[in-house]
Amino acid sequence: MHGRAWPVWRTGVFLLGCAAIVAALLSPIDALAHDLFSVHMVQHMLLVAVAAPLILLGAPIRPVLRGMPRAWRTGIVRPIARNAAVRAALHLLRHPLVAGALYVAGLYAWHVPALYDAALADELVHVLEHLWFVTTALLFWSCVIDPEPFRSPLPYPARIVYLVLAGAGQNTILGGLLAFSTRLLYRSYEGRPERYGLDAVLDQRIGGAIMWVPGDLIFLSAASLSFFLWLAEEERMQLRREKSRSSGSGPPATER
Repeated sequence: MHGRAWPVWRTGVFLLGCAAIVAALLSPIDALAHDLFSVHMVQHMLLVAVAAPLILLGAPIRPVLRGMPRAWRTGIVRPIARNAAVRAALHLLRHPLVAGALYVAGLYAWHVPALYDAALADELVHVLEHLWFVTTALLFWSCVIDPEPFRSPLPYPARIVYLVLAGAGQNTILGGLLAFSTRLLYRSYEGRPERYGLDAVLDQRIGGAIMWVPGDLIFLSAASLSFFLWLAEEERMQLRREKSRSSGSGPPATER
């Protein structure tokens, strides 16, 4: 960081991520989500598929640490960061299989009718639901984004597979089930969508389509970006190999 200008685009995408959280939780979306399943799905997509990746792309860790008082960095942050148990736990949680399992399991579990209705009925459970979505989404996306100063644990080809299977694939399955449902699954919404001129089952199907189509678009766009970044990385490595051969200095060190 020292001697290098901070990329303005990172600040921009971080602020967009924060704006997505504000829009999801502190705007009329939050109030409407109690009456309309479709709006509730918009809220969830904003948290897991918009806010989480944008915040990680903003790479906020170093700027936040540099903005802290020195006493906090040396007395609190540094001992925590150097603690072996903390480092091991973070490494475990960011393992792609663990992060993917937590994200996917939570996605399905919170859409089980009993748990979903409980979240609508109890504000504490609702807050827990949102915390789970945001936390597991950050872990999920940290496996395909390089959240500086950390690196993604996956090479680019594996990131593509990860995004397609654990991201778009699960959205397609759950969103499709909801979009084609012919009965009301969530009794908390019974009678509420009619206030807005919508049938409750239709509202539920719209919510499934929101998870399915816009959600898949985001995950597949990220997979496409990973593909092009992979090609760019391969091109850089090829140029280095050619430069090394022409200079006679031997093969370069292997890159991930």
